[in-house]
Amino acid sequence: MALLTLVYAFNFIDRQIVGVLAPFIKADLGLTGTEIGLLTGFVFALFYTVIGIPIASLVDNTKTFGMGGFRITFDRVTIIALSLATWSFFTLLTGFAGGFIALAMLRIGVAIGEAGCSPPSHSLLSDLYAPKERAKALATFALGIPFGIMLAYFAAAFFAGGGTVDWRLAFIVIGALGLPVALFVKSAIPEPQRGRMDGPKVEPLPFKVALSELARIPSYWTMALGIAFASFGSYAVNAFLTTYILGEPTAAEGAWMGAFLGVIGPASATVLGIKLTGVQLLLVGLGIGNAIFYATGTYMGGVIADHFGKKSVSAYGLVPAVTVAIAAIAVAVSWLAESPVVFFGGLCVYIFFLGFYLGPSFSVAQNLAKVSVRATSTAVFFFVLNLIALGGGPSIAGMMWDGFASSTGDPLIGLRWSMLALSASYALSVIMFLVSAKLLPADWAKAQGEQAQA
Repeated sequence: MALLTLVYAFNFIDRQIVGVLAPFIKADLGLTGTEIGLLTGFVFALFYTVIGIPIASLVDNTKTFGMGGFRITFDRVTIIALSLATWSFFTLLTGFAGGFIALAMLRIGVAIGEAGCSPPSHSLLSDLYAPKERAKALATFALGIPFGIMLAYFAAAFFAGGGTVDWRLAFIVIGALGLPVALFVKSAIPEPQRGRMDGPKVEPLPFKVALSELARIPSYWTMALGIAFASFGSYAVNAFLTTYILGEPTAAEGAWMGAFLGVIGPASATVLGIKLTGVQLLLVGLGIGNAIFYATGTYMGGVIADHFGKKSVSAYGLVPAVTVAIAAIAVAVSWLAESPVVFFGGLCVYIFFLGFYLGPSFSVAQNLAKVSVRATSTAVFFFVLNLIALGGGPSIAGMMWDGFASSTGDPLIGLRWSMLALSASYALSVIMFLVSAKLLPADWAKAQGEQAQA
């Protein structure tokens, strides 16, 4: 569990670092908001989602390839290790990119590597934890998201100096750190027996058959849409939050950098013997905020869903519905805030409650699927999630930002209005989770019955 969570943290460091460093990359290479949105959104998501399907099929149907005396078995642990090495290598190369096209090509490489992380990891965890414990287990695994985002902010702060950040060196160091971890993962994680928590009989199914199995589970698809629409807004926020707060090094200050410095006092401070500038303090604060609030919310979402799920499995839909609604209201308050206290307070509430939907949603994707199609279930789940959320959220936010900025004549106001407009996606998420709560009891009972017969 600890190693898989560490791998997932690296997954999100390398995925979110472009958004964290966006103001500095944008200023250095002269990119537009649309281009930043595409790099963090559509360009990445298209390949991430498409490549994830064949990888998941390989996960569910372990194969051995060889030539001459060389043979390699693509079990789940091997796929995870190779994937981590791949995306780390392309992250390292990103530090040498000279423009948008080069960045886009390298982000495609990162996306192809990261596509091999979640499906085999979810499949492994489902062979280590019983059905009514999986929401907590998968929520624990999902802690890699907030800790990965935290480390991305820490990396940006570490390489900050003189009001800017050496974004190239940040990419090189982060990518290099992932390579030895990939070797350790391959040597340290055992490959458990498939289906050991659900019965001994496991027969691999071709992808088309696996997809037809999933197609007959209505709540699987409504849960996928629920997490997709919630993540649509969150990916947009992650892509542009740093830019909104800090502004750009070559332009005016962002919304809250000046106010933040006014609250903390000096433009620099010494923390634990380390002198930090105002920019570094803010980046470290955002990282710690994600670690505390997002991680706590993510873990509690799994624990609470499992607790109430023992009484009624509808809880796996109701818990996300209620918490996404609270998060949506909180982030809207932040975008409209005129006070730094209200802005950052609303942001903390938003980050905390937004984490609740991860554990219950991932648990449903595993518990409703047969043992033989679990990796495919995760891949299809992530296909829906990332094509809509990761592909659409940052990309559409960037385009809307450019449009609103052009019409209002103020980039800051343009970004604020684009973020507010995209908050409508949270309402769609709440609706999908409520529908899921109604459908889940019947689908869950059917899935458990099929597992018992197997």
